[in-house]
Amino acid sequence: MTMFKSALMAAAFALLSLPQAASAQSGMLCAQRDLVLAQLTDRYGEQRHGMGLAPNNRIVEIYVSEETGSWTIILTNADGTTCLMAAGQHFEAVAPVPAGDDL
Repeated sequence: MTMFKSALMAAAFALLSLPQAASAQSGMLCAQRDLVLAQLTDRYGEQRHGMGLAPNNRIVEIYVSEETGSWTIILTNADGTTCLMAAGQHFEAVAPVPAGDDL
């Protein structure tokens, strides 16, 4: 995995989303959920580590590769469109810390 994972993912998602043209107006990179998950699991070796329900029945998930430390946050809409929210390197799981406590 290179430090340029975000750029590579952007290119991959852009190619995947061409037929759908999903969220072109918002500037977000989107495609159908199965295509996005295939990229995350097959190409980057990431597995889901957490999820939550966002407003408007959207699902937010974080995918992580324990081998490389890469991570991706995605948002899935009720229609099955999944958008890349953020991606990066050096993921580290930490114990819960109360809000307001110093790192």
